[in-house]
Amino acid sequence: MAMSDPIADMLTRIRNANTAKHDTVDVPSSKMKLAIAKILLDEGYIAKYDLLDEGGFETIHITLKYGKDKNEKIISGIKRISKPGLRVYAGSEDLPKVLGGLGIAIVSTNLGVMTDKEARKNNVGGEVLAYVW
Repeated sequence: MAMSDPIADMLTRIRNANTAKHDTVDVPSSKMKLAIAKILLDEGYIAKYDLLDEGGFETIHITLKYGKDKNEKIISGIKRISKPGLRVYAGSEDLPKVLGGLGIAIVSTNLGVMTDKEARKNNVGGEVLAYVW
């Protein structure tokens, strides 16, 4: 059966692996998911990601990041905002601030996928994909 929301699947896999205190998680690859993984890496929410080729299917191998011990999580929450059934768009002046600026909103703009801070700086709006805090 075809997956209706692959980005939500990626975020759920990361959330579940983080809750279960796993070191790594594998996600089927796409350009959008790679862009989201790059943002999570740049913002310090994950340790690293690699692109693996497993029998013709590309997979993103994400290494999760924890504090001093595994009970201290770096990602305390991750939530899908814009869904296939209800798309959520925001203009450059209406971009959300997650937890008053402590978290990030991942936004898909015409300049590419970026955080809410970058989108404000570039004065562009777009589809609000997810919140991470």
